[in-house]
Amino acid sequence: MADLESIQQKIIAFRNERDWAQFHDPKNLAEALSIEAGELLENFLWKTTEQSRNLTNEELANVKHEIADIFIFLTYLCEEYDINLLHEVERKLSLNEKKYPVHKAKGSSKKYTEL
Repeated sequence: MADLESIQQKIIAFRNERDWAQFHDPKNLAEALSIEAGELLENFLWKTTEQSRNLTNEELANVKHEIADIFIFLTYLCEEYDINLLHEVERKLSLNEKKYPVHKAKGSSKKYTEL
C-alpha cells in the first residue's frame, strides 16, 4: 500500500499528464469537492441509520469511489495552496482537543460553545 505522499504525487502526476491543472483553480476545486460530497451523500439518501451501516457490496463500492474522488480533489486543492494535509489535520485535532475536552465532551453531541 502506498503512503500518503506517494499517492498524492501520483494524483498530481495523473492530472499533469492530462494538462488539467489549467481547470483546477481554487474556486472550481472547492465546487468539485462539494459536488463529490453531495454524490457521497446520495448513497445514503432515504436510508435508515441501520441501512447506512449495512450497505450492499455495490453501494459500498459507490461510497468508496466517491470518497476517492473527494480525496483526489482535496489533494489538488492542497497542492494549489501548498498545504501539508497531515500537518493541518494534526493542527486541527490539537485545536479540537482544546474546544472539546474529554471531561466535557465525552458522549455529548453538543457544539463546543454549548459544553
